[in-house]
Amino acid sequence: MKNMDSFWMPFTGNRVFKHNPRLLETASGMHYTKPDGSRVLDMVAGLWCCNAGHNDPRVVEAIQAQAAEMDYAPHFNFGHTAAFEVAEQLVSITPDDMNHVFFTNSGSESVDTALKIALAYQRERGKGTKTRLIGRERGYHGVGFGGISVGGIPYNRMQFSAAMLPGVDHLPHTHDITRNAFSRGLPEHGAGLADELERIVQLHHADNVAAVIVEPVAGSAGVLIPPKGYLRRLREICDRHDILLIFDEVITGFGRLGSAFAAQEFDVRPDMITTAKGLTGGAVPMGAVFVADVIWDEFMGKPGSAIELFHGYTYSAHPLAVAACKATQQIYQDDGLFARAAEMAPVFEDALHSLQGAPHVIDVRNYGLMGAVELEPEEGAPGARAMRALQAAFDAGLMIRVTGDTLAFSPPLIIGEAHIAQAVDTVRQVLEGL
Repeated sequence: MKNMDSFWMPFTGNRVFKHNPRLLETASGMHYTKPDGSRVLDMVAGLWCCNAGHNDPRVVEAIQAQAAEMDYAPHFNFGHTAAFEVAEQLVSITPDDMNHVFFTNSGSESVDTALKIALAYQRERGKGTKTRLIGRERGYHGVGFGGISVGGIPYNRMQFSAAMLPGVDHLPHTHDITRNAFSRGLPEHGAGLADELERIVQLHHADNVAAVIVEPVAGSAGVLIPPKGYLRRLREICDRHDILLIFDEVITGFGRLGSAFAAQEFDVRPDMITTAKGLTGGAVPMGAVFVADVIWDEFMGKPGSAIELFHGYTYSAHPLAVAACKATQQIYQDDGLFARAAEMAPVFEDALHSLQGAPHVIDVRNYGLMGAVELEPEEGAPGARAMRALQAAFDAGLMIRVTGDTLAFSPPLIIGEAHIAQAVDTVRQVLEGL
């Protein structure tokens, strides 16, 4: 390739990447293929997206058929039949009393949509002073100004600090490697960190707090697993102070933890759930916000025919995205992939934890088909060791994800035992060579 400068790549050191690019040419099932024809085992589902694997012919055919039938339909005062059908299909698997969905085009848009719905809801019910939003340190909620404001990853915020949303606070993160290192499943220690929400509410008064947003399992910060009882305590505090609780399930939604949603896996019902990624398996960009009936009813329970929410996107429920979504959701059901994720989780857990004691490893953590191996940082060069591991793994035919000095794993739900064994053996060899 002669010139790669035209494409400004996202979340990438462009100058470094283009000296030694990691290029992908085709994909199928559990694998990508490089331009030279060699295969790469995908242990991150593309980017936490491809839960049903790559290029399933049922999804490909659905997209092709829709493209031949209708390319685009607006949803401002018009509608496409299939959009209403897929909405009904989706809410059949959401937690009870979450029977309405607002379609977006990405996880970032889903988060900003949920925040806007939260603020509009408080105003609609006569509590317009409830405007403060609460996120969490090390949280990732996309790259919109709302998302980076409630998010808690410093480098995502640093260049834009002058334009953050006002009135945002952050809970402390839950990662406690001192007490919870090498936890299998939910860590034992840290539920009390949820009580910091009580302090924040007391500081600002509940009359001024609109919503709390957290990832049930923080993905982009390095797979940070919630301590036992933590999410339930957040729910209890939100209930006590009449505050909405939003779960950002862009990563955990659609089977990643063994249930349709983390809300069901942990038996904690939020008021809204933001999604994207696994919604269409990454085949066509799409996001969705699921809202509790009580929120919907507040907007729809008034007389008149005015627009209830002045918000939306040109490409909400785009026909090709709807086709991909319908097909992907049907695959999850027909192939029992959520149950398969739950079945493979113990195998994945055992394999990942076998890396305890490997060179540079200071923690291993997991839940469902999400896992992380944290490495000891090099002095004066945080992240450098993990990036060398990413390159070495790719050279050896394995795709992993890194964040800081953490190696993250989130394989497609179609993964088999042989794939898991191959991946962990490759990671072990990589670590021994660092």
